[in-house]
Amino acid sequence: MRLRGLIRPHGHAALALTVAGLAAAAASIVLPRLDLGAEALGLCLRVSFALAAGALLLAALFITRISDDRRQIAESEQRFRRAMEDSAIGIAIVSLDGRILQANPAFAAMLGYSREEIEALTFFQLTHPDDLQIGRETMESMRAGTVNAFQFEKRYLKKDGTPIWAHLAGSVIRDEKSDRPLYLVSQIEDIDARKQAEARIAEAETRWNFALAGAGQGVWDFDMRKGGTTYSSTWVKMLGYGDGELDGDPDRWLTMIHPDDRAAVAEADRAHLDGKTEFFEAEFRMRHKDGRWIWILDRGKAIERDADGQLIRAIGSLTDITRRKQAEERLIVSAAMLADEKERLRVTLQSIGDAVICTDAANRVTFMNPVAEKLTSVSSDEALGKTLSHVYWAVDEETGHRIGMTRLVTGEEARSDQNSRAVLIRHDDTRCSIRQIVSPIINERNEFGGLVIVFQDFTDARALQRQLAHAAAHDALTGLANRSSFIRAMEGLVDQARKDDAAVGGRHQFMYIDLDHFKLVNDTGGHAAGDALLKRVAEAVRGVLGPKDIVARLGGDEFAVILKSGSTSGARIAARSIIDAIAGLNFSWDGRSHAIGASIGLTAICANCGEVDEIIARADAACYAAKAAGRGCVSVAPDGKISDDRSEPAEPLAAAS
Repeated sequence: MRLRGLIRPHGHAALALTVAGLAAAAASIVLPRLDLGAEALGLCLRVSFALAAGALLLAALFITRISDDRRQIAESEQRFRRAMEDSAIGIAIVSLDGRILQANPAFAAMLGYSREEIEALTFFQLTHPDDLQIGRETMESMRAGTVNAFQFEKRYLKKDGTPIWAHLAGSVIRDEKSDRPLYLVSQIEDIDARKQAEARIAEAETRWNFALAGAGQGVWDFDMRKGGTTYSSTWVKMLGYGDGELDGDPDRWLTMIHPDDRAAVAEADRAHLDGKTEFFEAEFRMRHKDGRWIWILDRGKAIERDADGQLIRAIGSLTDITRRKQAEERLIVSAAMLADEKERLRVTLQSIGDAVICTDAANRVTFMNPVAEKLTSVSSDEALGKTLSHVYWAVDEETGHRIGMTRLVTGEEARSDQNSRAVLIRHDDTRCSIRQIVSPIINERNEFGGLVIVFQDFTDARALQRQLAHAAAHDALTGLANRSSFIRAMEGLVDQARKDDAAVGGRHQFMYIDLDHFKLVNDTGGHAAGDALLKRVAEAVRGVLGPKDIVARLGGDEFAVILKSGSTSGARIAARSIIDAIAGLNFSWDGRSHAIGASIGLTAICANCGEVDEIIARADAACYAAKAAGRGCVSVAPDGKISDDRSEPAEPLAAAS
């Protein structure tokens, strides 16, 4: 369009020069042929040259004007190009059908495209689907000639598909003669951040209003310019009134406060009005319209004062805290009851005869009663807050390993950790046997909260237990194992032999010992002499055997031995040593010397040896065989059932009597 306007003046100048030249040429050809005078001819020539010169001057003027127009147009185009290229706001030239004819870098960058990519699209392709109608209505108005400029807000779609808000402002470029719309020039400003901020503000206001209503909070607004106080509908409904029923008198709220609370509230109000407190805050009772009292939490702040510091405007909120206050009152009552119960429990624990230590979940001591202080030799003041191991260290009496006070599994019943073998070790390394019960503390959420350890000094009882246990398993006269405990030991060995199916070398040997001539001592010296002699016999037998061998008194003058040796020859040697030791006893009673001997029956304890009573019977039979052979002998019974014809002959000893 611009180039067409520039070409027309140039064509007129060329045409004028051409006409002038033709006129001059025609005059130079035609005039000489006319029979004119010399003066007339010269005049004609001068006229033709004048016309040519005028045409040349006119052409020069046209060329100068064209050059000026071109320069002005170039400068205008340069300014427009620079303004478009360097603008921080997007600029686009758009055809009437929505095609993007030209776009500046700012617009392309705003949507994440290159200029080439965005100029291949239409505004409809870039517009958010929900906002397409906005652009269409503008286009229709421009075509109808009713709109020459426009501005509106809508969303575009970036190259990655994300929406972005923009503000469009532009103009319609029309043909100067026909006023027909040619294209649009639009400025596009990124307002996405502003729109998001507005959305966040609107969302926050919505949440705030919803929160106030949902929490049952009311709002009051005191404004001197408006002549009083206005209250939100939530607040007036809280007190049973209708909207606007309480608006107006700024002091009316004070008259509705419980008389017992009024002075404190008025004082808090004056303190804030005088600038002594940053906020006004008070809890008080207000009378409901139906006459009952409800608890209110009132918070407010002066937000505007005049030049003299007088209050102009203040805003605050009111919350119904009746339920909270009722809960607090119940808690106060419960706390008082709990304190009473705690005191009763403390007195009880202080008074009982058992020692009690309590810990928290971190195993720190929280309580010790006087009995616990006495048994541990640690004062309560020293123990509180310390870890349990600082106060209480219990070990297993047999192994010496510490009995751990670990957290019990949730829901586990109260347990006793090694009660029968627990020993308390004090800081001074003194010890006492204890009986303890450890119970976990589990709260209502099924969480571990600590331990309660109840323990007693069990030293005397433990000693008595050991005495009773020893008495139950040992002969009262000789201190050897008694018949019942010996039988139990044999049963265990027989069971083990059957499990192991041991070879001959792995067997044990059993001796049945019967004293010779013991009845004579008992008859002449009495039972006292017999008892004294039996003690000497027990010592003698025990003295020739190893520490692992088992010696028992089966009753009267009968003894039994289990040798932890599988060798029959070794058992014979041990049996002869026993016979020698008994024969060598130098026993006197009431000035009279007594000599006794012993006969021994020997048999093996192995996998196929039968039951315990069979083993004893076999050894007993061998012992009788030894007596029959002259006493003071060892007779060995073969494996299996006793058979006289298979019994080995007794071996008499030189020391036999």
